[in-house]
Amino acid sequence: MVRFKLKEMILKRSYEENKVIPLRDIAKATGISSGTISRIANSFGDYNTTTDNLAKLCQYFDCTPNDLMTIVPDPPVKDTQGAESKKQDHQ
Repeated sequence: MVRFKLKEMILKRSYEENKVIPLRDIAKATGISSGTISRIANSFGDYNTTTDNLAKLCQYFDCTPNDLMTIVPDPPVKDTQGAESKKQDHQ
């Protein structure tokens, strides 16, 4: 699953600039809606966004996608007998 680190990026930039950076300021600077930015910032691996949004956020924060998100392994899934198995993707 993908975990976005947008909140961490906002906190880092706020610290560097010594001011609070509201989501609406990021939205205005990037052209991404405040709602989309909020969903990205508050998602727990269950939100999909476009590469265009990722590119705009990377430009805003002067970072790479690797700085903005990370891959977190899916937890093991238990079968009906309680045994753990890895989640498999079907392609």
